[in-house]
Amino acid sequence: MTRKILIVDDEPNIVISLEFLMKKEGFEVAVASDGDEALAKVTSFAPDLVLLDVMMPKKSGFEVCEALRADPAQAGLRIVMLTAKGRDTEVAKGLAIGADAYVTKPFSTKDLVAQVKTMLGA
Repeated sequence: MTRKILIVDDEPNIVISLEFLMKKEGFEVAVASDGDEALAKVTSFAPDLVLLDVMMPKKSGFEVCEALRADPAQAGLRIVMLTAKGRDTEVAKGLAIGADAYVTKPFSTKDLVAQVKTMLGA
């Protein structure tokens, strides 16, 4: 069964590179560019994992993460926060509200792929 990943980021260059990378690794990929679209895509696409940017229009990654964690139907969903905000307080907040991992930009694509595969048992 192909694992599904939702990439949520408002930076087109990051979306393009992540989408290429994850498809190359054999994942089925969907994309959202803001928090509202992310929540809608989780419902329609049913991803196994979300790569979630923090700073986005409409709803922040933190708000999206909190909404997903409040939904019992999404209990098994893995969430990886991706952000340029790497201060300890932000990392702690991301993990406290339910993110499974927190990756700061710029990140190693090789390390990110390894982390995603580990989290999905792929």
